[in-house]
This record gives sequence, structure tokens and C-alpha cells, in this order.
Amino acid sequence: MATILKHAVPKSEVTASLAQVRETVTGVIADIRARGDEAVRAYSEKFDKWSPDSFRLTDEEVEKIIASVPQQVIDDIRFVQEQVRTFARHQLDSLREFEVETLPGVRLGQKHIPVQAAGAYIPGGRYPLTASAHMTIVTAKVAGVPRVVACTPPIHGEIPAATVAAMHLAGADEIWLLGGVQAVAAMSVGTDTMRPVNLIAGPGNAYVAEAKRQLFGEIGIDLFAGPTEILVLADDEADPFVCAVDLLSQAEHGPDSPAVLITTSREVAEKTIAEVERLLPAMPTRDFAGPAWRDHGQVHVVDTLDEVYALADEFAFEHVEVLTAEPRLALERMTQYGALFLGEGTCVSFGDKVIGTNHVLPTRGAARYTGGLWVGKYLKTVTYQEVTDTDSQALLGRLCGRAARVELFEGHARSGDVRAAKAAGDELPWNTP
Repeated sequence: MATILKHAVPKSEVTASLAQVRETVTGVIADIRARGDEAVRAYSEKFDKWSPDSFRLTDEEVEKIIASVPQQVIDDIRFVQEQVRTFARHQLDSLREFEVETLPGVRLGQKHIPVQAAGAYIPGGRYPLTASAHMTIVTAKVAGVPRVVACTPPIHGEIPAATVAAMHLAGADEIWLLGGVQAVAAMSVGTDTMRPVNLIAGPGNAYVAEAKRQLFGEIGIDLFAGPTEILVLADDEADPFVCAVDLLSQAEHGPDSPAVLITTSREVAEKTIAEVERLLPAMPTRDFAGPAWRDHGQVHVVDTLDEVYALADEFAFEHVEVLTAEPRLALERMTQYGALFLGEGTCVSFGDKVIGTNHVLPTRGAARYTGGLWVGKYLKTVTYQEVTDTDSQALLGRLCGRAARVELFEGHARSGDVRAAKAAGDELPWNTP
């Protein structure tokens, strides 16, 4: 049985908030469908106070912006992007195209085709999230996507120079200073100045996630990614200070970011709560981390590690940090998470910023049915088939005729009959003048 030392706000309050988000997003998308660039500009002015002559940066503008970024920042961006690129290439290498002969002259094959245009959404309304450029753009380019459109909002009316540098160095073909629902909608439905894409990837706030949800089907999406979540699993050997620091590291993303601790130690739980309350007032990002912890922070105490893993799987959170004596046990015991961070030496922030695995991960329980963004999300796995042996054509034609007629699909059956007739001279009693 779990003892809850800290509760989050009731789910009914979260549901009510999401309903308001859904209504707003529906209206914005409909307006952009109807008015195109005019509506995009209006929403950019309203939400970001940003209305340049063109939202798309020219090559000259990009070069000028990059020149303003300190060299150390550029060097760090290049290093991190190489980590992401290396991991994505290993993922690509794990995917196999093949062709197999299953019967004489019957060849079945599988190949991977990249989507031809992808949209990369890089959040930035609060912070310049350069890392999201690495995750979305580098991975798309490793997959072979020929056209990557990258969008990021201005921050308080200013160009996020480091983010622009990251977008360019990652290989973006188009860079747009445009954010929020208006960016997602423009990339999805297209406007006079922006050609639509086939798939959109990237994290964002509740409005961005809802826009992706509503547009899914018309375009592909990576997954529902946002707001961010952290789940810390701890035993009695865990350091409460580390637990607190890491919970707050994700809470600072925004006031709606859940931060949860599950532990077998009441002492660790109580000390973690105390450390959070001690650290919060001095955090530069307390305006976001404070409400997140107040409204969405939770602390659960259970009796055994088996209960820790079971409860963690019920949460199915985006980030799961395992601060236990044997952290790799989580690999065997858990099945529902976006990414595991094993041991005190491995923090969620490593995954967010520098280590090379992708930080675009499933939230709001989506880890029950999907993993995070990876090179395969940008690929369409397609099949092909070829039958050249006449005996196999006859065999499959007769079988198709019988199987289709069981389902009362006469047209399908006749297609099979024709192959058997051409390959082996079978009669076609239905083909009478």
C-alpha cells in the first residue's frame, strides 16, 4: 500500500484546463485554414508580439545571427549534435531492409523510405531550447529527410540566436521564427508562404501538443510530447538532496510539469520535500518550478521496490530516474516509460541536453503505447511483392479465389482466377460473352 505524503491537484482541474486549451486550439487552426498567412501573423502578434516582414530567415540573416553567438556555444552545439547523430545512426543501422523468396519465384521485400518533408518544432517561449533542434532536425537528417522546416518562437520579442545556430548546424533547410499553434498549423496545412510538411516532430506546451493531436491524420506526428514529466524512484540509500534537485530540474520547464517521487523510505520522502522547499525560493526559475511543484508534485511511500516499479508503470511517465542501489533492475521490472536514467550518476538533464539519446518523449501516459522520437519515426516502412514463377502464380491464384469467395469478395477472387488461368490454363467460367 502506498502512503501519499504530497498530492497533486485533482484530475478534474487538469481536465477542465485541457478543455479550454482544446477549444482555443480548434479556433486557431480553423482561422489559419481560412485566412492563411494573415491569421498566422495575427496570432504571432497576439501571442509573441512578433510580426517581421518575413517569418522565414534568409541565409544572410542566419549567418549574421550565428556570428553573434560565442564560439564556446557553437563548439558545444557541435559536440552535442554529434552525440545525437551518432546514436541516431546506430538506430538506423538497427533497421534492416530485406527481400526473401518465400515460394519459388515469390519475392517479398521491405524497405524504409524517409518522409519527404518534416516540420521540427523547437519550443522557446520561456527559454532558448537549443537541444530540441538537435533532437528533431539531426535525427530527421540522419533518416534522410530531404526537406526539414524548423520553427521556433522569439523570446520576449528577441531572436534566440543560439537556437537559430543549432537549427542551422543541425541541417534545417528552412528556419522560421514562428511559434505556438500558429507554427504547427502553418506547417501542417500550409499557407501562401509555407509549403506544408508530411510529419511534425518536437515537444511543446499544452497548446502545441493539442494542435498536434487535432492535426494528426492530416499530417503525421512523432508523439504527444508535453508538458514534461519526471518520476524519481528511490530506495533508502538515495540522497534526498539529489532527489530534490532533479525533481526541480524538470519542474522548471513550466507550471504544468509534473514532478513525482516514489520511494521505499519515509525518511527519504520527508527529507526530499524539505529540500525542495529549501531550494525553491532561491531558484531563478521559481516562477515556473514553484507552481509545478505546488500543483503537480507528488510524493509516494511504498513498502518494497516491487511496489515502486509497479506504481511507476502505472504513471507511465516520460522521464524515470532510478536512484536505487541496483538501478539496472528497472530494465527488467518496468515496461512503461519514455526513458530510464539509471543511477545517481545519470540525471534526466543529461538526456535533455547532452548525452545523445532523444529527449522528445511520450507524456500523459502515452508511454503505454509508444516510445520517444527516434530515427524510425521519420521513415515509412513499406513492403513490395513480385511473383514470377508460373507454378506459384497458379497456386496463389487458386488459393486467392477460394479465400476471397469465403469472404464473398467476388472481384478479388476473379483477380486470382485470372492469374491461375494465365499461368496454368485454368478455366474462367464467369468470363462468358
